[in-house]
Amino acid sequence: MFVAVLSGTVVSTSMPRIIADLGGDQAAYTWVITASLLATAVSTPIWGKLADLVNRKVLLQLAIGLFVVGTAIAGFAQDTTTLIAVRVIQGLGAGGLMSLVMIIVALIISPRERGKYMGVVGGIMAVATIGGPLLGGVVTDAWGWRANFFLPLPLAIIALVLIQLTLHLPQLPKRKVKIDYAGAILMAVGVSLLLVWVTLGGSEFEWSSVTSLVMIGIAAASLIAFVVVEFFVAEPIVPMALFKNRTFTLAVVASIAIGVAMFATSVFLAQYFQLARGATPTESGLMTIPMIVGQMGASILIGALISRFGKWKGFMVLGSLLVVAGTFLMTTLRYDTDYLWVSVAMVVLGAGLGMVMQNLTLVVQNDTPVSQLGAASSNVNFFRSIAGTIGVTVMGSLLATTVQDHITSGFAGFVPSTPEEAEALQGLASGAVPNVHELPDAIRVVIESAYGHGIADVFWIAVPLAVLSLIAIAFLPNKPLSTKTAAESLADEVEDAVIDLAEAEIGAAVPSAESYDERARRELVSTTTGSVTSVDGADASGSRR
Repeated sequence: MFVAVLSGTVVSTSMPRIIADLGGDQAAYTWVITASLLATAVSTPIWGKLADLVNRKVLLQLAIGLFVVGTAIAGFAQDTTTLIAVRVIQGLGAGGLMSLVMIIVALIISPRERGKYMGVVGGIMAVATIGGPLLGGVVTDAWGWRANFFLPLPLAIIALVLIQLTLHLPQLPKRKVKIDYAGAILMAVGVSLLLVWVTLGGSEFEWSSVTSLVMIGIAAASLIAFVVVEFFVAEPIVPMALFKNRTFTLAVVASIAIGVAMFATSVFLAQYFQLARGATPTESGLMTIPMIVGQMGASILIGALISRFGKWKGFMVLGSLLVVAGTFLMTTLRYDTDYLWVSVAMVVLGAGLGMVMQNLTLVVQNDTPVSQLGAASSNVNFFRSIAGTIGVTVMGSLLATTVQDHITSGFAGFVPSTPEEAEALQGLASGAVPNVHELPDAIRVVIESAYGHGIADVFWIAVPLAVLSLIAIAFLPNKPLSTKTAAESLADEVEDAVIDLAEAEIGAAVPSAESYDERARRELVSTTTGSVTSVDGADASGSRR
C-alpha cells in the first residue's frame, strides 16, 4: 500500500523538471499524471472482482510485478511517450495493490480486530500521500528526478519476497470462473473518457466544442451500457445487488465526499504554501506535517479504540464532523494567515479524514457476504478515487478563474516602477504559473493574495460535500463488528451452501413427512371402501367393523 500511494505522490514536486528534461510540453505534463490516475481508477474494481474469483495471493504478486516493471522502466524513460506508456503499467499495478491489500487484511483479520490494522493502513496512506511530495523534493535535489522512480522498488521487492514466504490465505471454493469482459471494456471506456474530459476540458478543448460533446456522449453511453450489462452477467464487476445493501450505498455516498476532501488537501495545500506563501517545494512539504500528524495519529488511535471496544459509529460521526469543520476552516485561509491557525485547520481536517476514510471500508466489509468482499471493498475505493479526481479537477478549473479575477482586480491601476516589475507583469500575462519567490515585492504580494483567496474559495465546494458525508455516516446501520475472520465466514457460507444443497437433493429423493402421511391416508381410504374383511371375519360392510 505504501509503495502504491508513494508512486503517485513522490514525483509531483519534480514533474516540471521531468517534463523539461524529456522535452515535453504542457499536454505531456497532463498525460503523465492522468495516465497513471486513469489506470489506477479503472483497474481497481476489476482487481477487486478478480479477488472474488481467483487466487488472491497470485493476484497480489501479479500487481506487485506490474508495479515493479512499470516503475523501473519509468526511471529509464528517455521521452515523454515512453513515460506515459509505462505510467499506465505502473497505475495498473498500483490499482491492484490498493484494492487487494484491503481484501487480504479482511481475509485474515476479523472486523472486531481489523480496526487497528485499518488504522495503520490509513496512517501509511497519510504519510505517503502528504509526505510523498516532501520526499520527492528532497530526493530530486539530492540525486535527480529518476531516483524518485527507483525509490519504491526495493520496498516492493522486499514485500514480494515476504508475501511469498509468509502469506497463507484460505482457498476459494472451486467454481467455474466467468470473467465479465464486456463490463470491463465498457467501464474502462466510460470512466477513461469521463476523466479525460474532466481533466482536459477547458484547456485542450472548449467545454462546448464538438470534441467535448462526442467524448461525454460516448462516456455516458458506455457507462449506461455497463450498468445494463451488470444486471445480466453471471459475475458482474460491480454487482448491482450491492446497492440494495444500505450500508454499502451510504458508504459509497460518504466516500465520494471524503475523496474530494482528501484529494483537495493533497493538491491544493502544496499550491497554497508555494504560491500563496512563497515556500519552496521542500518547505511546502515540511509545512504540511501537521496534516500528516492529524491524519496518521487519528487513524491509528481510533482504529485501536474501535478494536478495543467494538464500537465504530460514534468515532465515525465525530470524524465526519471534523471533516466539515476542517474544510470550513480551509475557506478562511489567506496569504498572511498565521501559520498556527493554518496548522490547526490541517490537524482538524487530517484527524477527520483519518477517523473516517479506512473505517468506511471496514464497515462495508463487516456487512457484506464474503463471496462479494472483493467487489464491495474495491468499489468503495473506486468511487472515492473517481469523485476525488473529478472534484479536484473542477476545483482546479475554478481556482484558475478565481485567481485570474483577483489578479486583475489587484493590478487595476497599477503602474510598474522598475524594469523588473514590467518584466514580471509580462510573464504573468502569459498565464504561466509564477515562481512567486522570484517576483518583485509589489507584485508578489498581489499574486500571493490572489492564490490565498482563490484556494480558500475552492474549498467551499468541499464543505457541502462534507456535510453530505456526515448525513450518510449518521444513517449507516450500527451493526456490531463480527469476531470472525473472512476466512471463517467463508467456511460458514460454504457449509451452509452444502447443507442447503444436500437438503434440496434429499427433499427431491425422499418424500417429506407431510407427503408421506397424505399418501398413506389415500391408500387407507381406498382400502377401507373396498371388500375388506374385519379381524373377526365380518364383511367390510358389517356394522361391527
